Order: sequence, then structure tokens, then C-alpha cells
Amino acid sequence: MRALARYLRSAYAEARLPPAARAERRRDRRGNIEPDPGIARVIAETVRWLGRAQDRSRSADGGVASDYSLIRGWSTSYPETTGYIVPTLLTYARLSGDEAARCRARRMLDWLVSIQMPSGGFQGGTIGETPAVPVVFNTGQILLGLAAGIEEFGEAYREPMRRAADWLVSCQDCDGGWRRWSSPFALPGERPYHVHAAWGLLEAARLAPTAPYVEAALANIRWALRQQHANGWFERCCLNDPARPLTHAIGYVLRGLVEAYRLTGDRTLGAACRRTADAIAAATTTDGFLPGRLDRHWRGNASWVCLAGSAQIAHCWLLLYQETGDVRLRDAAFAVNSYVRRTIRTDGPDNVRGAVKGSFPVHGPYYPYAYPNWAAKFVLDANIMEQAIRTA
Repeated sequence: MRALARYLRSAYAEARLPPAARAERRRDRRGNIEPDPGIARVIAETVRWLGRAQDRSRSADGGVASDYSLIRGWSTSYPETTGYIVPTLLTYARLSGDEAARCRARRMLDWLVSIQMPSGGFQGGTIGETPAVPVVFNTGQILLGLAAGIEEFGEAYREPMRRAADWLVSCQDCDGGWRRWSSPFALPGERPYHVHAAWGLLEAARLAPTAPYVEAALANIRWALRQQHANGWFERCCLNDPARPLTHAIGYVLRGLVEAYRLTGDRTLGAACRRTADAIAAATTTDGFLPGRLDRHWRGNASWVCLAGSAQIAHCWLLLYQETGDVRLRDAAFAVNSYVRRTIRTDGPDNVRGAVKGSFPVHGPYYPYAYPNWAAKFVLDANIMEQAIRTA
């Protein structure tokens, strides 16, 4: 009877979906059976989709729409993710010679500068959400874009970068943690994935070497390492379920540590990265399936995939492969990238062509029936790096 009740509830929920959402749900139920469209095709289509996400943002302001939903349509712009989309587009523009992508990145930067708060911080959430308060994590992500903007376009973005970085330093507690100005849209308290914001400080430090940014970044990284278990798992590493963190959140903490390791060459940091990276690789199947949530023993706690998290982790594996030469990490990244590519449509309606789902299948609980812009960004990062490694 319980099984019948579940079936009836599922059938009723599906019947109420808009036709496009219902069709995509049925498509995904067949499993990950699409052929791999290839790295070059996915890169090209995903860049085009990010352009449409900028042009079709409901707030029409130069930022990138947070997501496209098969139920609600296009969202308003998301400052945090627009910030770290900037360096991805600039990397793509340099490699491809695509001047339009470069111009899009500059529009994004100019919009971000226009919404910077008097404190120097940047708001959490999307434009129009309340409360509009500065948030540490979001500011750190926009800092990545501002630093890239200085390198690409010059001094116009230096003062906004300085103000954002100074605000992050001013918010830091004496033990390196960030407890104030956490997102009002997540569980309160410090998080080890703030090391991704510390990476923003490291990028700012390259352009302002006399500022105290490196010290602040490393203090946060040392704090985060105290949250790491011997098996590589991190305490409190999730927006909403610390016992079963999303791979997306794990990807943030791993990337912050990897970038600090690449900067410093510190063996302790390298070992910390490997503990986490190797454990996730062990939880991944040979065909690239990585469960969307993992528990403290690195056991899968989801039958679905968080595609953004998979792409983030694949990118981290490739960065570590470059540092260590460990082909196991390279091959795991190639498998996960291929799995993710097989979930991306490279034909069909342009609202979803080149877009990356929050969950696979599309009705999974992470951004169900939606295509978040950050998933597209992380897929681009991972595939651009895979392409470079394969052609080296």
C-alpha cells in the first residue's frame, strides 16, 4: 500500500507539471543514455547559454540570471555567481579569441561594481531577494571576478577589489573563521567552504601584495583544516544538511584548498587535498556517477547527481593531476566530465540548449527542474581544462 501511495503521489505531481518539465522528467527517467557530444561542442553550447542567461535575466541589468526553470522561467541576476563566471568567460575568450565573451565579462563586472555596498561587501542571494545584506562567501566569489577584471581590463576595478577584500579581512575572527555576515538563505554559522572566499583573497593579494590578504586567507585555510577528519571529510560543510553534504559544497572547499596548495606548495595542504580528492574518487563509479550527497564515511546518500558538484570536483582532480602526475585523478575526472556531458542537451530549445541541470535526473532535489548558471560555469571550467590536458 505504501508503494502504491508513493506511485500515486508521484504520478499526480508529474501530471501537474508544465509540459516541458514533464517531458524532461520522462526523458531523464530513461537514464544517462545520451551519447557524449564531445568537449568542444559542450564548451561552445554552454558559453552560448551563459550569454542567453545574461541577456534574458528577468532583472535585465547586465548580470547573469541565476537559473532557467522549466516551471518558472528565467530568474533575476545572481551577483555571487556572476562574479566567478567572469574569470571563466575571460579564460574562454583568451583561448578562443571570442571578443563577444570578453565584452560580456566586462558588462558583468560593470554591473557588479554598480551594486557594491557601502561597506565594500556584496549582497547574498539574487537581485530582489530580501534581506539584502553583505555576505562573506558571496563577496569572496565576486572578488575572483574583480581580480580577473584588473588583469584583463586595467585599473577600473582595483578600488572595488580593494574595498571587497578589506571588508572580508575586517569580518574575520581572530582564529581565521568567518562567523559574521553568513548568508541569510542558509544555516547560520561558520563553514569550511569559506576557503573558496579565501581563494578570492589570494587572487587579490597577487595584485595588492602589500595588503594583508595572504595572511587572512591562510588563517581561514588553517581554520578549515581543523574541521577535516583523517579520512578527508569536513564538518559543517553544507548549506542545509551537514551530515550529508552536497558535492557542490565539497567542491568549494576542495577548490579553495587546491588553489592555496598551488600558490604555496605547502605539503600539509597538498596532503589535505589528497585526502579529500582520493576519497571522492573512491566513491565514484567507473562510468563517472558521483552521488549528489556523501556522508562522513564517503558513502553515497543520493540516487541522483549534483552536476555542478561533479564538475567542480572533476576540475579539482585535473588541477591536482597537474601538480602530482597521478593519472588516477585524471582518469576519474575524464569519466565524471563525460558523465556530465551526456546529461547536457546540445540541440533543442535555446533556453535549455547548452544548459546544465541542477540535478540529474532533472527532478532530483537540488534545483529541481532548473538549470543554474553556476553549473554551466563549473562544466566550462572542467571541460576547458580537460581539453587542454588532452591536447598538450
